[in-house]
Amino acid sequence: MKKSLSVAIWVVLCLVLGYLSSLLQSESIVEWYPTLVRSPLSPPNWLFPVAWTLLYILMGISVGLLAGVRTLYATVLYVLFVIQLALNIMWSFFFFYLQDPLIGFMDIILLDMFALLYIVGAFVVNKPSAWLFLPYVIWLMFATYLNGYIMIYN
Repeated sequence: MKKSLSVAIWVVLCLVLGYLSSLLQSESIVEWYPTLVRSPLSPPNWLFPVAWTLLYILMGISVGLLAGVRTLYATVLYVLFVIQLALNIMWSFFFFYLQDPLIGFMDIILLDMFALLYIVGAFVVNKPSAWLFLPYVIWLMFATYLNGYIMIYN
């Protein structure tokens, strides 16, 4: 029961923060983003909210599965998760709100590192937690490429 509640709380928290992060993007997605030279591999705009909703759910389940693990290692994983989540939100602020692909790129590189540290650590503590986080890490690597492309060509 405790694990189910933890999963539910983390999923809701991730979705709410993801929604709040999307508010930072709404104006730029309409006015600024379409004017950029984007990668030929850029997905259609409708895919982003669908993908992020699924990813935030998987992220919340991943960290929620750590409930009840009372070790220093698990505490470090929680800290890594919170840091990467904060970096995720800050990326939206830097890239879309400030319209600064360079600062966004620096942020997403840090985000990649913290997400990778989390997934490696989660694999030691709770393998399903790590596997559930894998789609997010893969998407982040793709997003890093997209951000880098925009940074270089604009």
